[in-house]
Amino acid sequence: MKRLTILGSTGSIGRNTLQVVREGGEAFEVAALTAGNNVDALLDQALEFRPALLSVADAARRDELAERIAQQAGDYRPEIHHGPEGNLASVISTDPDIVVSAAVGVAGLEATFEAVKLGKRVALANKEVLVAAGELVMAEVARSGAELLPVDSEHNGVHQCLRAGRYEEVARLILTASGGPFRKTPAVELAGVTPAQALNHPTWKMGNRITIDSATLMNKGFEVIEACRLFGFAPHQVDVLVHPQSIVHALVEFKDGSVVAQFAAPDMKLPIQYALFYPERRDGPAERRLDWDSMRQLEFEPPDWTKFPMLGLAYRALEAGGAAGCVLNAADEAAVAAFLDSKIPFSALARVVERTLEETGSRRASSIRETLEIDREAREIAARMVEESSVRVGS
Repeated sequence: MKRLTILGSTGSIGRNTLQVVREGGEAFEVAALTAGNNVDALLDQALEFRPALLSVADAARRDELAERIAQQAGDYRPEIHHGPEGNLASVISTDPDIVVSAAVGVAGLEATFEAVKLGKRVALANKEVLVAAGELVMAEVARSGAELLPVDSEHNGVHQCLRAGRYEEVARLILTASGGPFRKTPAVELAGVTPAQALNHPTWKMGNRITIDSATLMNKGFEVIEACRLFGFAPHQVDVLVHPQSIVHALVEFKDGSVVAQFAAPDMKLPIQYALFYPERRDGPAERRLDWDSMRQLEFEPPDWTKFPMLGLAYRALEAGGAAGCVLNAADEAAVAAFLDSKIPFSALARVVERTLEETGSRRASSIRETLEIDREAREIAARMVEESSVRVGS
């Protein structure tokens, strides 16, 4: 039985992970669960799995959770923490075998880095870990011998495809993108799209930020950065193809021209199960298997770089290296929040990110603490860019 800590247990990845745990029978013991503000969901999970440690966003929610557990949980009395220190405690004090990094934003960065330092297996679903601090994280992976197994469907697909050959035989990686809700929308109409339209993803059910990032293709840009960091390939070796059916998640082209592709239903429990049980493959429920009889057509097309400039900004940040990925992520998160609050139009998202990148210049971070400071500064700059864009749009 393996001990499991889940950073971000009440989000989509966290909930799907716990479903895989249920299906795994006696394979896992849940050692710790951390969440943000969703005390109701965390309480339900705690009562079911009875982990030794729980953590929430702040002291007020910690007190609320402690009181409700005392009222409802009989003799179950877990440690209850809050904030970044709680995330760290969930990794350090419970001695897990596997840490599922699914917290939203940079909130899970320190704890995930600590798990890497301790040489744990990390099932990585948090993009910010490699986008904001990929150079630091991968250097620590090399030092500690930690296992970093991707949970993102595309990187998980690459990981599976790479088992077909040696690294030196690979010509390029190809990540697929659904194209989002505006794949066929004329560029001139994008300025007027609403948050509700942008949140209407055609394939995946995800959180608000990642759904907007999918609509701009920034999410795919983040995945390109992750792929280069995780697998050690250069930017020119990682391409993107739009594939609206979301059945082929990744392809690896070898030097002889052969291409290996990973096909799977668009269900996040599949890559989660792969990461938790690797290198073993476990049986999965029948409903997660592809229905080949109903599959009639698979489409592939290049992305429209002009209509979706965020993808190009991600490649630019990747080429710059250093803290550019951290700035890219922070600026994007600030811009997306402003769009969802109707402060800026959809067409201003890329402008806010680009100007933030330009103003921050070239920097490098020597520690996770410094990375978080750069993240904070970039958010402040992006907030100013949002205000300037708001004035410009409203004038």
